[in-house]
Amino acid sequence: MSQDWIFGIHAIDGAIRRQPESLVKLWVARERQDQRLAEVIADAQAMGLAIEWVSKKTLDDKSKGAVHQGVMAQIKAAKALNENKLDEILEKAQQPLLLVLDGVTDPHNLGACLRTADAAGATAVIVPKNNSASLNATVRKVACGAAETMPLVEVTNLARTLRALKDKGIWVVGTAGETDKELFGVQLTGPLAIVMGAEGKGLRRLTREHCDELVAIPMAGLVSSLNVSVATGVCLFEVVRQRQKV
Repeated sequence: MSQDWIFGIHAIDGAIRRQPESLVKLWVARERQDQRLAEVIADAQAMGLAIEWVSKKTLDDKSKGAVHQGVMAQIKAAKALNENKLDEILEKAQQPLLLVLDGVTDPHNLGACLRTADAAGATAVIVPKNNSASLNATVRKVACGAAETMPLVEVTNLARTLRALKDKGIWVVGTAGETDKELFGVQLTGPLAIVMGAEGKGLRRLTREHCDELVAIPMAGLVSSLNVSVATGVCLFEVVRQRQKV
């Protein structure tokens, strides 16, 4: 059985509450004792999860310097879904809201986008198979449990996938800083895919060409763009706002 690690109180608490069957074993630093960690340990013990008490240095070594907050867990490795699963996911969705990430290779950004997609009630996150961060421990920690619940679908050809979504009646909206059309002036209430580009490069040419329309987030300050995970939050929650008014 392939296994992975998650670390940090929030990520482990999320796994316990959302997907406890994925947890294998908890590793806890002897040096840390506080109420928040004690609650996580109590929940783990209540579900019969094995707990290993180790030194903080052991956790430091295993987490390779990442912030573990005194607790780590061995977990069954999460896997991205094959693109063949996308039709099945869409069939169950009454009003699909898809987040498409074109070339987001930073695991921190992917984790933050998964967390935001989960919070906004998105149906799934779609990424290209060969041009995206992988679903690793860093992604899972930043996602705070969303990596275990939000479907992450890897596709071989992103342009082809966007064409298929459009054939299913899903409106594809891409983000681009140079367009005159603002996000807040576009109707986003129907079946929808929001496409976000990589930081710096933005959307690739073929991806742009397969969007039904391009929108920009209006910027009032001196900076020219937002971090992709922040921009994702702005876009997804504008969809949520509009849908709640319908």
